[in-house]
Amino acid sequence: MTVEADTAEAGTALAEGKSAQKGASKKRAAPEAATAESLAKKQREISVSEFFAKNRHLLGFDSPRKALLTTVKEAVDNSLDACEDARILPDITVQIRPVPNEEERFRIVVEDNGPGIVKAQIGKIFGKLLYGSKFHSLKQSRGQQGIGISAAGMYGQLTTGKPMVITSRHSAKAAANRVEVKLDTARNQPEILKEEEVPDFRPGTGTRVELELVGKYQKGRSSVDEFLAQTAMANPHVTISYQSPLEEPVIEHKRATQELPAQAREIKPHPHGVELGLLVNLLKDCEAKHLKAALQEVFSRVSAPTAEDICKAAKLSPTARPTTIASREADQLHKALQAAKLKAPPTDCIAPIGQELILEGLKKEVDADLFTAVTRTPAVYRGNPFVIEAGIAYGGNLPADELARVNRYANRVPLLHQPGACAVTKAVVSTDWKNYGIQQAKGALPTAPMVIMVHVASVWVPFTSESKEAVAHYPEIMKEIKLALQECGRKLGSFLNRRRREADELKKRSYIEKYLPQIGIALRDILELTPPDTDRAVNELKVILEKSRKA
Repeated sequence: MTVEADTAEAGTALAEGKSAQKGASKKRAAPEAATAESLAKKQREISVSEFFAKNRHLLGFDSPRKALLTTVKEAVDNSLDACEDARILPDITVQIRPVPNEEERFRIVVEDNGPGIVKAQIGKIFGKLLYGSKFHSLKQSRGQQGIGISAAGMYGQLTTGKPMVITSRHSAKAAANRVEVKLDTARNQPEILKEEEVPDFRPGTGTRVELELVGKYQKGRSSVDEFLAQTAMANPHVTISYQSPLEEPVIEHKRATQELPAQAREIKPHPHGVELGLLVNLLKDCEAKHLKAALQEVFSRVSAPTAEDICKAAKLSPTARPTTIASREADQLHKALQAAKLKAPPTDCIAPIGQELILEGLKKEVDADLFTAVTRTPAVYRGNPFVIEAGIAYGGNLPADELARVNRYANRVPLLHQPGACAVTKAVVSTDWKNYGIQQAKGALPTAPMVIMVHVASVWVPFTSESKEAVAHYPEIMKEIKLALQECGRKLGSFLNRRRREADELKKRSYIEKYLPQIGIALRDILELTPPDTDRAVNELKVILEKSRKA
C-alpha cells in the first residue's frame, strides 16, 4: 500500500471518528423523557403576587402611560373610601414629579386628610395582594379585591427597584409613622425596609403615599388630568389639588357641596344570588345549630315563616344540622331557595350620587346650555341590588361636529379604558337618539355637542377583568341604563323642540320687521291716510310687536 493510500485511509478514519463523536454528542444532549417523579419535583405553589407580576396587564399596568394613570386612580380611590367611611369631607392632593436625569420616570405623591392607618396594618395594606376589608363586605365601595394600591407598589418596585413610602397618622395626639415597604412576590408578604416617626407631618390625621415608577405622562383622553376631572364630577363633595409634571399652576377641583354621600350599610347575601358552591360554604361556616335558624342568619329577606316554607319545599327538617345538609342535600335546598318568592334585597347598601348632585357635578366641570339627570329606582341582578344614574349636558362650548363624549362610572369611579367592551357604551349606542332630534349613524355614538354621564352603583359591580375598566353585559343592567338614557333623552328632545320653535318665531319676526315699512307705505297710499293717522297706526303696531316679544 502506498503512502498516499495510507494517508487517505487515516484521513477517512479520522473523519469517521469526528462524525461518530458529533453524533454521540447530539445523542447525549437529547432530554430524557419526563416521569411522574421528575415532574413532581418541578411543581410548586404559585404566589398570587408572582402571578400578577408576570401578568400585570390584567391589573391595568400594560403600558407606561396606563400604569401612571392606574397608580393615581388606585391611590385616589383608597383615599376617597377611607374619608367617606370616617365621615370626613375629602381633601386630596395629587403630585406627579419627574425624576431628575431619568427618562420617563416619575414620583407620584397622593395625600389625604382621612382617618389614617394603624402602623401594624401599613405593611399588609401596601405590601400584600388580596388583602383588605371590602371583598367579603356586601356594600357599595370603590375597591373590591384588595389588589389595586399594592399592585401599583409592585409595578413601581419592578420598574425602578424603589420601595413605597407610606406616612400616616391615625390620631391627632400621636406621631406620624413613616414606613418604607416592598412586596416579596415569592411569598406575597410585605418586606419592611425602614420605620420611623415623623414629627412634621400634616396636622390632624391622614395618609401620604409616595412611589416611583416608569411611566409616560400625556394630556388628553384617558389621562390623569381627565381622570381627576371626572372624579370631581361624580364626587362633588371632594376637593382635589393636582400638580402635573409640567410646569403649570396647580389645578383645583373644588367641592360643590358640603354634604357627604349617604353611608352604605353592609347587607347579607340574597338567596337568589347564591350559587350552589357558595351555599355549601355558607352552611359549613354558619354557627347556627338548626337549618331554619341558619337560613335566617345567613341570608337577607328570609324570615322565620319563609325559612319554614323553604325547608318544606326542599323536603328537609327545619331542625337538621346545617353542616349535614351542606354535605348531603345542599342541591335540594339550593333549588328551593331559587324557587322561593322573596322580597328584593335591601337597598340601603347603595349610595347613589343623586339627581341634584349629578347636575352640580356636570355644571362644575362642563360649560353647556342644558343639564338634565335621572336616578332610577333600585333593581337586582343575580341577587345583587344596583342603581343606574344618568346625566346629560348639551350645547354651550361643546364641539357640535364630534361624537358625544361618554363618561362611564362604577361606584363613583371613572372608567377610562375599554369603552367598546362596556355595557354602558353598548347601551348608549343602542339607544335611538334620532327620536330626540340628535344625529346618529348606525352602530355609532350620537353626533352632538353633548356629554353623557352614566353611573352604575352596586354592592358588587360585574367588571369584565381585574383591572376594573368595563362593566359586563348583564341584561338587567343594560335595560336600566337604556331606560335612564331614554328619560334624559325625552327632556333633551323637549329642550331642542322648544329651541327650534323659538328660532322659527325669530325668523318670522325678522321677516315682518324687514317688510313691514314697505307694507305700511303701500297701505298709506291705498287708504290715503293723513300723517296723524299714519303715526297712530305705527304706534299701535309697535305695541303689538312688543307684546308678542314678551309673550
